[in-house]
Amino acid sequence: MKNYEITYIIAPNLDDAAKTALVDRFDKILTDNGAEIVDSKDWSKRRLAYEIGGFNDGIYHIVNVKASDDEALNEFDRLSKIADGILRHMIVVR
Repeated sequence: MKNYEITYIIAPNLDDAAKTALVDRFDKILTDNGAEIVDSKDWSKRRLAYEIGGFNDGIYHIVNVKASDDEALNEFDRLSKIADGILRHMIVVR
C-alpha cells in the first residue's frame, strides 16, 4: 500500500455544518473505493496567493490515506473537480 497526502481548499463561505458534510462526503468516497484514511483534519483558514472563484481566503483540509490502487484517488479527483465547495485540490505520494 502506498501513502498519499491529499490537500484541498474549501470555500470559506460554507457554514460549519456544510463544511463538515463536505469533508465527511469526501472521506466516505475514499473509504468506499478501498482506501484507508489515516488522518483527516483541518489545517487552517488562510489567505490565498491569488483569487480562486471569487475568494481570497480558503480553509485548508489535509487527508493522509493508504491505498493499494488508484481507484479511490481517481474517484476523489474526479468528484472534487466538480464539487462546489472545493476550490482546489492536490494529491501527493508520500
